[in-house]
Amino acid sequence: MFYVILFLLGLGFGSFLNVVSFRYKPEQKLFDLKIIGGRSRCPHCKKQLRWYELIPILSFLFQKGECRHCEHKLSWQYPIVEILSALIFVAVPLQIFNFQFSIFNEFSNYSITQLLITVIWIFIFLLFLLLAIIDFHHYIIPDEINILLAVFGIILIPLTTYNLQLTTSFIGHYSLLFGSLGNIWVNHIIAAVLAMAFFGLIIAISRGRGMGVGDLKLGGALGLIFGWPDILFVLALSFIVGAAIGIILMLNKTKTMKDIVPFGPFLVIGSALVFFFGFQIVNLYFKFFGLYF
Repeated sequence: MFYVILFLLGLGFGSFLNVVSFRYKPEQKLFDLKIIGGRSRCPHCKKQLRWYELIPILSFLFQKGECRHCEHKLSWQYPIVEILSALIFVAVPLQIFNFQFSIFNEFSNYSITQLLITVIWIFIFLLFLLLAIIDFHHYIIPDEINILLAVFGIILIPLTTYNLQLTTSFIGHYSLLFGSLGNIWVNHIIAAVLAMAFFGLIIAISRGRGMGVGDLKLGGALGLIFGWPDILFVLALSFIVGAAIGIILMLNKTKTMKDIVPFGPFLVIGSALVFFFGFQIVNLYFKFFGLYF
């Protein structure tokens, strides 16, 4: 029942993310109340919607994906984002709960620490989802999202700890192979600097055509959130997924080598893969080569 409630709560947040993403314009502030406030309307006929037309998922299904007034087809983004948001509210607590059994048992106030970290990660993934939608539609990553992600990353740092027997890395004990960059603050700050330097190099070499400044800022925020060496795997998986999808798009003749493809969604996918499956992916990689640690 607890996770059912979380799922329903996530549906509500997903509905809000849809409002923000559909009403956002690159020249405006992301959370401008003058833009995102007010009653919801059909994006086509501008008819004000009633409460029963705004029930997540159900309204879309009962209306067969159409506006009740003008019968114009509605975007599938509505139910997809609502479902993804609901899954975030369920999957993130489950992952944190399992992960924290081993890394936070030395905290005297375990339950409060666990709750704080869980809430922060839920909001991080909600921002990831919003970022991916906006970058997909507008080829831009709003500064407000990067700033909020960086702030959440900084808040997470004092809530985690390192010692010789303990690692907060999502790749588990494999992180020991990459060495330590110092205390946890130095670890995350250097990870952010390295990620930004990496993207900055790509921007400089490609003269701004291979990567955007928003990606550079996002790289810094992800470095603060994941730290070293997890940021390496976030970047690596992002490029692998991006390359695979890019090849598929070119084979389908949807995109060409000269077309712009937003990279923010790939960074989000890479981050999600590390968060949920980081250890399993690295473990599978080493086992493939017959290496066991």
